[in-house]
Amino acid sequence: MKGFIRTIEDFNCAHCGAVVHGNGYTNHCPKCLWSRHVDNNPGDRAATCGGMMRPISVESDGARFVITHKCEICGKEKRQRTSDEDDMNAIIELSQNNSFIFGK
Repeated sequence: MKGFIRTIEDFNCAHCGAVVHGNGYTNHCPKCLWSRHVDNNPGDRAATCGGMMRPISVESDGARFVITHKCEICGKEKRQRTSDEDDMNAIIELSQNNSFIFGK
């Protein structure tokens, strides 16, 4: 397994259309929290699936939250820490609509 590859790139969210300015650690849309299945290992852009990754749950991880995404095509699940740019209202909505684990 290869280590993390920092890939700085901007993208338009395929779910909500927001313009996202990547910083090399960005893996999901900060507006709607959706992602895309593009990596096998973080940053490698080697996944061939390309499916949309639905945010299915959020849990507390100290001062941050961790979002679990599930690919709508192949079912792969990945976890990603939130960032300061993420919309807190979207995180709260996800916590109310899905399984929210606080203080895990």
